[in-house]
Amino acid sequence: MSLSDLPAAGSASPATAEPVRPVRAAWTTGVVLVNVGINAAFFGPLQVLLGQQAAVFDEGQKEAILALVTGAGAAVSVVANPLSGALSDRTAARRGRRVPWVVFGAVLGAAALVALAGAPNVAVMALLWCLVQAGCNAAYAAITAAIPDRVPVAQRGTVGGLAAMGQTVGILLGAVIAAVVAGHFGLGYVLCAAVLLAGVVLYYRRNDDVALPPGERPPFALAAFLRSFWVSPARYPDFAWAWLTRLLVNIGNHMITLYLLFFLTDAVRLRETQGIEAEFGVLILTGLYAVMVIITSVIGGRLSDRMGRRKPLVIIASAVIAGAALVLAFDPTWPGALVGASVLGIGFGAYLAVDFALITQVLPMALSRGKDLGVINIANSLPQVLAPLIAYPFVALWGGYVSLYVAAAVIGLLGAVFVVKIKGVD
Repeated sequence: MSLSDLPAAGSASPATAEPVRPVRAAWTTGVVLVNVGINAAFFGPLQVLLGQQAAVFDEGQKEAILALVTGAGAAVSVVANPLSGALSDRTAARRGRRVPWVVFGAVLGAAALVALAGAPNVAVMALLWCLVQAGCNAAYAAITAAIPDRVPVAQRGTVGGLAAMGQTVGILLGAVIAAVVAGHFGLGYVLCAAVLLAGVVLYYRRNDDVALPPGERPPFALAAFLRSFWVSPARYPDFAWAWLTRLLVNIGNHMITLYLLFFLTDAVRLRETQGIEAEFGVLILTGLYAVMVIITSVIGGRLSDRMGRRKPLVIIASAVIAGAALVLAFDPTWPGALVGASVLGIGFGAYLAVDFALITQVLPMALSRGKDLGVINIANSLPQVLAPLIAYPFVALWGGYVSLYVAAAVIGLLGAVFVVKIKGVD
């Protein structure tokens, strides 16, 4: 089925109707900036700051502490994202269904980041990172659902690509913050919090959200509400395959990036071989990755809109991501890391843009876009739980970084293979 073949969904409310009018530049810019703030708040800590804080608590157990903290936070995100999306579907606020959750999530996440700067022990560190994940996932669930709420199908590749660009700029900004603070992780957390709050301002002021009439909000029954989070693979097979492929590709991607700081320190031995601090090496690699993601997300999204096809580009992008893992596995040098980061960015940029557009075309119902995208986003957050559990034994017991990156490539390639199972989208 091509984009032109997709039927418009009927709806009793403008809040849940299939959008037909192209979105304004100011609205799209607001969505991009929210993504910048959320991803700076996520990835500044994930890439460097949490690792530095873990090393302060116990240098000899830094990998285990980092795995514990990030795994706990990701477990929270698995629940927070679909729950926030489902609650935003039911929100009948005057400013719309999504805006209150974007603002609430940003405030909660920023407050927890500031508190994280003064965490006295690993337990408090883990608790506060869980609150960061809860807040940022609430905001992310809402801003993600806003795209199919307001963007016509034929424009979603382009807008999805711009949103992916915002995510990447946020990742780069988080890395810049971590590098600039030069080991003072507490200051890094505070700066990430400031970026998160600043990112929601334009969207709050210039959003196009349509309020859901209170009379059209479904009656609440706890049992039915909880059952709604199960999206039957038998009834919605395309949705199920889209979820599985995203899960596999993201597991592979997280396995590649999780121990990047330690990979540069212990495998590449960047300081000894190149005279470059590992934290600055992370910034360089993230910059290369970011440039490639920005280019390919925008190009890939627009190309898929013009082609009216999503699956071929998703498959190619997934295979390119796997190729990046193999580069790191078999060339653990600084030049190899530079090539691997560039290839990873090329693949992941196109993947983010085009796969998101594909997913919006397999959502079961317009009334539950936030909840259903939240279920999809479990495939983004669950890898943060699974990847550390899978990756740690490879690094510590089963051959180190070579075996880790080969495993990441295999998992990512499975994601590419299963895309062909999606039948309702070309």
